[in-house]
Amino acid sequence: MIKRLIVTKQVAVAVVNDVGALARITSFLVNHGINVEAVAGYARNIGDEAELMFVTNDNIAAIGELACHGYNVIREDDVIIVELENSPGALKNISERLAQSGINITYIYGTACPSGCPAKLVLATSDNNRAVQALST
Repeated sequence: MIKRLIVTKQVAVAVVNDVGALARITSFLVNHGINVEAVAGYARNIGDEAELMFVTNDNIAAIGELACHGYNVIREDDVIIVELENSPGALKNISERLAQSGINITYIYGTACPSGCPAKLVLATSDNNRAVQALST
C-alpha cells in the first residue's frame, strides 16, 4: 500500500571512484546543514568515474557546495519518491502496476526500516507523469 507519493528532483554528481569519495561529499554537505534523505551510487572499477545520486532537503545548496568543491558534472533529475508499507509484496505491487501501464523503470533505489515505518523508493521511469497516475489509482 502506498502511503505517500512525491514528485521531486535528485542531485547526481560524477566523481572519481576512489577511497573516501562519498565521505568527502557528505562531509561538506553536512557541514552546510544539508540532509541526505536517500543515496545511491555506482561505479565499475576503482579509479573509474562513478555517479552518486542524492535526494536532499536542499538541492540548490547541495549543487552550490558541489560546484564550490570542484565538481563540475552535476545535474538535477526528476524522480518519484514512493513511501509504501514495509511489507512483503509492496515492491511487487508497485512494479506490476507500472508494468501493466507499459512504463519502464529506468532506475530505482530505496531505503527501509523495521516494520512500522514506511519504506522509501526513489525511481525514475520512461514517463514519470504516467507513472504517478498509474501509482495514484
